[in-house]
Amino acid sequence: MTRALAPAAKSPGLSPRDLVGGLAKGLAVIGAFDQGRPRLTISEVADLCGLSRAAARRYLLTLQHLGYLRSERNMFALTAKVLRLGQSYMQSSVLPRIVEPALHDLAHGLKEASSAGVLDGDDVICIAATTAGRVVSRTLQPGTRVPAWCTANGRVLVAALAPDEASAWIARQRLERLTPRTVKDGPRLATEIDRVRSQGWAAVDQELENGLRTLSVPLTGRSGGVRAAINVSVSADRFMMQQLIDTCLPPLRQAQKTLRPLL
Repeated sequence: MTRALAPAAKSPGLSPRDLVGGLAKGLAVIGAFDQGRPRLTISEVADLCGLSRAAARRYLLTLQHLGYLRSERNMFALTAKVLRLGQSYMQSSVLPRIVEPALHDLAHGLKEASSAGVLDGDDVICIAATTAGRVVSRTLQPGTRVPAWCTANGRVLVAALAPDEASAWIARQRLERLTPRTVKDGPRLATEIDRVRSQGWAAVDQELENGLRTLSVPLTGRSGGVRAAINVSVSADRFMMQQLIDTCLPPLRQAQKTLRPLL
């Protein structure tokens, strides 16, 4: 799946003179590579990042010199050194360490996969996950990025935005039919987000992947703000949607309650 890169979030009170544009563009070049684009040419990076071909070439060669990229036959790919960036977050952030024990208890109690994610632009990034021996999707691992609009964790997190922010977020999405069940209509997606906001949980039936059903609740901190989302993911061969809700929503809500004082 090919998607345009999400626009960078604006920081109130900062002027362009406060920012290092080259760093932002270099990180955008790294972010251009993903599961659907593991190898890219200079021209493809230029198009994805809004750069001239000459500028894209300089960024790519610089990142290659620093060890973050390798090249072969005019194609560039990330190296394992990029994992250091993710490790810095995982090792320094308190949030994954707080969530992991509850995820473990939830997944092993239900004997199903569970993960936690945070909203990053148009996507959800997995910050913690456990499969409890059931591998239902390759997206259920720390560091994986998936589109928020067709995932349960994503819809929970978008529903936590102010209504005008959520509307603007929905309006900028490029909705693609990833499976026959994917919600591809903006107004219908807005209705789904409103429903999630009202009921406090999201259920997604095979919209990201065929055979994957997911149920999610928000993780709210002591201050009242939503810090992350937590889910249970199951195989459609084993669970009907109502069975997923009846079986997994009470444990999810218990995990939500347990984590609230810690966030």
